[in-house]
This record gives sequence, structure tokens and C-alpha cells, in this order.
Amino acid sequence: MNQRILGKLGMDSKMAFGYIGVLLFMLGDGLEQGWLSSYLTDNGLTIQQSALLFSVYGLAVAIAAWFSGVLAEILGPRKAMSLGFVLFVLGTLIFLTIGIPTMNLAIMIPTYSLRGLGYPLFAYSFLVWLTYYTPSDKLGTAVGWFWVAFASGLNVLGAYYSSFALPILGEIKTLWSALIFVALGAVFAILLSKDESNNDNKKFKTKAEVIKYMATGVTIAFQKPKVGLGGIVRTINTAGAYGFVVFLPAYMMEIGFTRLEWLQIYGALWSSNVIFNLIFGVIGDKLGWRSTIMWFGGVGCAIFTAGLYYVPVIMGPNYFATLLMAIGFGACVAGYAPLTALITSVAPDNRGAAMSILNLGAGLSTFIGPVIVGAFIGSVGTVGVIWIYTGLYLISAVLTKFITLPQEQTASKATDLKDAVGS
Repeated sequence: MNQRILGKLGMDSKMAFGYIGVLLFMLGDGLEQGWLSSYLTDNGLTIQQSALLFSVYGLAVAIAAWFSGVLAEILGPRKAMSLGFVLFVLGTLIFLTIGIPTMNLAIMIPTYSLRGLGYPLFAYSFLVWLTYYTPSDKLGTAVGWFWVAFASGLNVLGAYYSSFALPILGEIKTLWSALIFVALGAVFAILLSKDESNNDNKKFKTKAEVIKYMATGVTIAFQKPKVGLGGIVRTINTAGAYGFVVFLPAYMMEIGFTRLEWLQIYGALWSSNVIFNLIFGVIGDKLGWRSTIMWFGGVGCAIFTAGLYYVPVIMGPNYFATLLMAIGFGACVAGYAPLTALITSVAPDNRGAAMSILNLGAGLSTFIGPVIVGAFIGSVGTVGVIWIYTGLYLISAVLTKFITLPQEQTASKATDLKDAVGS
């Protein structure tokens, strides 16, 4: 009965524990997102030093995300996930025992960055595992479930857990408790997932083959330009969300919202994203991956990005109207969920390398989003930055138009030939 229910939901029973593992691991990774920076500045670091710490951490995440796909193929998904777990634990141990007590950046930066290498290897290696295991007609739904688990842990449950844990445990013990969640996540995802087909990867027999395949994590974007386009689209996907946190809170409070109202609006944005990651995974399998990304993802994000600015301008601090705009934006960010299924199907023989490009895009979005704010808000203001993001989302819709599957190309050529013969 349980297997039947999971099947109807688009989740294979052999991999169901993996989703739970990803959720728990990402909860442990994300529980400090909303408060660690302010804690560090309250205890000795300057804002600039805190920003440097998180910038280098973000770079480590981007690098690990980039190579997670090829490492999952070289080592096998289980071993790559285990490596991610070990790096996260090692980085956390040194960061908490030496880094924070001394507030020494020379220790904090490398150890927190080591922690940052861990989650992409763990989570994205499981995603590669899914792309090989899942039948193509259910791949969009399976990937949707992955992003539900990922975003639920990182952006939603981690924040809610901290809101309850901090008053009871305090900051340091709350940080230590992350190890409990990541350990449970590792047990569920690595040990309890029952698929054995990719447990030990034997396709690489020599070091030269390993190095050559590692290089495909870079070269595939040029060998298969559609994969490169997918990386650009993935970068745009969450760039707006990462940029909003830099300037929208101040803008909303200038309009007249309270800090609590804005936090509720922002929380609703990500809660909506979690729900619609699954919905758009299913829609993508039915309507088509490319159409879902173009219209719901690109065009939808453009509309709601503009709405997040203009609705408060026109209606003032109208909580429910602005809340709807945030929910709409979060939903449309999830409209890109089928991108993984689309790009790995473009390169079916090099799915790990294709995933590396997508994961690089995910990492780069954490840089590009805030960089746009820093570079342009002084000259074009809040409205100008909003229109830059709106334009980028429309560009992503246009780029997606050119990411066609091999069978679509064949059908198009056959149609052209038929038309030519008919004329």
C-alpha cells in the first residue's frame, strides 16, 4: 500500500528515504542562515569581516556544486555523498571548537568554507543518482520531490527550528545540533536508500580517465552549448531571490511594513516555493519541461518580480496583496524545477557533467544576485534593480526556447524536409 501511494506521488519507494535524508541534512546546514551573521558582528567581527566570511563560503559552495556531478560519477553517488558528510562534520568541528571561540578569521574562513563544500556534494550527488535511476517519464516529478526536500530543509525548517532552539539552547549549542541532523540525513540517504545500481562506479579504470572526465565538468558547456545555456538559465533562476534579501527589506519598511510583516512575507515566498517545486515537477512531465520553464519560470518570475515593487507602490503597505506577490514569485521560481530533467536529457551520456554545469549556475546565483544590487542600486535605485531582474527572467525564457531535446530536433528537421519536398 505504501509503495502504491508513493508511486502515485511520483516517488519510488527505494529512494524515498533519500529524500528524507536530504531534507534532514539541509535542515542542519541551513539552521544558522537567518542569524549567524548578526551573532558574529555582535561578538567581535565587523560587518566587512562577516561579509568576507560568507563570500568565501559562497565560493566554496559554488566550487563544490560545480564538481559534485562529475565526482558522483567518478566515485559513485554514495561515496560522493559520504565525502560531503565528512567535510561538513570536519569543518563544523574546527569552526565551533577553535574558530568561533577565538573569532580568528584565519581559522574561521577555511573551516566554514570546508563546511560549505559538504552540502553540495551530499545533496547534488543524490540528485545525480536520481537522474540515472528514475525513468524519463517520471524524472520531472522525481526532481521536483528533490527540490521540495532541499528547500524545505534549507529555507523553511532550518529557520523554524532555530526560532525555537535559540531561546532554549543558545547560539553555540544550536550550531552543534546541526551535526545531529546531518548525521541522521546521512543514515537515511546513504544507508537506507535501496537502489544498488550506482553504488560502486567502475566506468573509470585509470587516473587519466578520471582526470579526463573531471574536465568534462567544464568542457561540456562548450561541446554541448545547450548545456551551457542551461547553466545560464539556472544562474538567473535564483539570482533575484538572493538579491532581494539585500535591498527589499529596507524598501518594504520604507513603504510602511514592519520587520515582522516582511519576515512573514519572505517566509511565505519560500514556503510557496517548496510546494510548487513538486507541482511544477508534475506539470513539467505533463505539459513539457521546456514550456514549463519558459512560461511559468521565466515569464512568471518577471511578472511577480515587478509586482513585488509596484504593488506596494500603488497600494501602500497592503500586507495581503504583497503577500500574494511573494507567494507568486516563490511559485514561479519553482517553475524552473524541470530544468534538471531537461538538461540531463540533452546530455544523456554525461549526466553528471551536465549536472555540474547546472550546479555551478546554482552556486553562481548566490554571487550574481547580490552583485547586481551592489553594482546598480546606487545609480538606478530600487526600481532600476527590479527591472534588471525582470529583464533577466525574460532573457532566461528566451534562452530556454533554444534548449531542445534530441528527438525535438529530429522532428523539426523531418518537418522541414517534408515542407521542402512538398514545395
